[in-house]
Amino acid sequence: MTPFDGSAVLLGLGIGALASMAYFAGLGFGIRVALGGARPFRLLLLSAALRIAALLGVGWLVGGLGGAWSLLGYAAAFLVMRFVVTTFARPPLAAGS
Repeated sequence: MTPFDGSAVLLGLGIGALASMAYFAGLGFGIRVALGGARPFRLLLLSAALRIAALLGVGWLVGGLGGAWSLLGYAAAFLVMRFVVTTFARPPLAAGS
C-alpha cells in the first residue's frame, strides 16, 4: 500500500475542481446550443464526447503526475462538484408541495 500523500491529494482536488467546472459549463453550453439547433442529438453527442474525452485526458495526466492519491482527489473533486451543480441546478419546489 502506498503511503498517504496529502500534497498529491490537494493537487488532484484543485485540478479536479477546475476540470469539473469546465465540464459542467460545457454541459450547460452544449444543452443551450443543442436546444436551439436543428439537430440536437448530434450536437449533444458531440458535446458529450468532447467533454468526456477532456475529463478523462486530464484525469490521465493528473494520475501520471501525482499518482494514485492525486487521481483519488481528482475523482473526489468531480463527485463533489457534481453534487453542488445538481443541487443548484434543480428548480425550486413550489410552495405547498
